Amino acid sequence: MKEILKLSGPDLQRLTKLSNRDVHYLHKTVAAAIKSDPVVTALQIYNGQCPFPTQNQRLSMGCPVLDLLLGGGIPLMGITEIVGESSSGKTQICMQLCLSVQFPCNYGGQESGAVYICTEDTFPNKRLQQLIAFQPVLRADVPADVVNNIKFGNNIFIEHVADVESFNHCLSKRLPILLSRGLIRLVVIDSIAALFRCEYAASNSIAKARRLQEFGAMLHHLSHRFTSPVICVNQVADAVSDSHLAQNQLGILDRKVLPALGLTWSNQLLMRLMVSRTQIYIEDELPDGNVCDSNTGTVLRRMEIIFAPHLPQTFCNYIISKEGVRGMKGTEV
Repeated sequence: MKEILKLSGPDLQRLTKLSNRDVHYLHKTVAAAIKSDPVVTALQIYNGQCPFPTQNQRLSMGCPVLDLLLGGGIPLMGITEIVGESSSGKTQICMQLCLSVQFPCNYGGQESGAVYICTEDTFPNKRLQQLIAFQPVLRADVPADVVNNIKFGNNIFIEHVADVESFNHCLSKRLPILLSRGLIRLVVIDSIAALFRCEYAASNSIAKARRLQEFGAMLHHLSHRFTSPVICVNQVADAVSDSHLAQNQLGILDRKVLPALGLTWSNQLLMRLMVSRTQIYIEDELPDGNVCDSNTGTVLRRMEIIFAPHLPQTFCNYIISKEGVRGMKGTEV
């Protein structure tokens, strides 16, 4: 059939001795037989009738307010970056995603595990155990028997890498095995900037950019092949407030920092989220009756969408309590 479609009408007519009408009918019949995907109109996509379910599915953040901000959650294909200063809640969000991915699909999960690649500090296992213990409280939308049947701690694979070569080995050898076996459907890298902080000097910017592009291509390939989101934590650097570049990267808030790794890495991303601490403190008891932890929960934080192909620039506030990360209703801008 492919050979028939490669030939033009006159060539096929000369080879087969068929009439022009028969050749046209043959082309049409063969094309209809091998057509795999149905034709979709722009109106169907706009109305949410697109018959490509993986493009409409999202990984839940474990919070309805944050899911609403992100249009349902994290896209299943592509690299999502969470960037922010120290103590802004980046690791907390990543750990919550590692738990959320294990829920059934009808509750925003993928019924699979996650791999957490640490490049700086040791994995905060004590905090993870606390989040696991409070999952029935955080995910009140999920029946208790469903939550209790999930062995959260058994489905998070932790990998520590200290240099670029170890990271490359992890991406090329270890991750494909876990993904192909269906053991994981989420990859978290905390953080991507730490790998390049010491290994590349300013004079090696070309080699650094080439390496970033290689890693970005590898992560995109794994994400699209196995329909698994990739979350990369990034750090920030000081920015000049009056520069044109800074204005393009800061989003809708007046910031004095820029994401690290520059435009080379920015071009590898599907979506960039910036998180930050505010100077605002809230009461210990929230409107819904939950009590915040006195050490971390009373600090109001902010999540902003810097860029995404399917979302506008907007932000909302959130807190980190002992149960996990919770968005604040009514703070969307």
